[in-house]
Amino acid sequence: MSASAPPEETVDARGLRFAICAARWNGEITGQLIERARAAILARNGEVEVYRCPGAFELAPLVARVARQGGVDGIIAFGALIRGDTDHYSLLTAETTRALGAMALELATNPQPIAVAFGVLTCETLPQAQERAGRLDKGAEVAVACIEQTRALQAIGV
Repeated sequence: MSASAPPEETVDARGLRFAICAARWNGEITGQLIERARAAILARNGEVEVYRCPGAFELAPLVARVARQGGVDGIIAFGALIRGDTDHYSLLTAETTRALGAMALELATNPQPIAVAFGVLTCETLPQAQERAGRLDKGAEVAVACIEQTRALQAIGV
């Protein structure tokens, strides 16, 4: 954490609504990310709803649809991509990152901006993904980042 970042415990989500969009693929990992993020948002007095899709590739279309329905201030995208023996991992990692990045830019420029937080784990092994979802608590970390980004976008105005 940089010196200018607020301590996580001072980040307040009061009055904010979040959506978590998560892939079912590698569900043990994404389930843990969801629960940790959900707990972090609720502990900071925010509201949260969870939406699921089949895999990481399907995250950006789900994020787009959730944003279009309205009623959220921030969206967290969770997936877990674990390297295998083929190029599938590289292709999915690149496309998922590109698509979610495009969504983040587009939604930040809405008259009512929506923050998009990237919580797609890209790991070499299953134990590495388990560590990030568990001990390293990336679910809560991404949730706090989404709360902070939501507040930053709101502070700028149109």
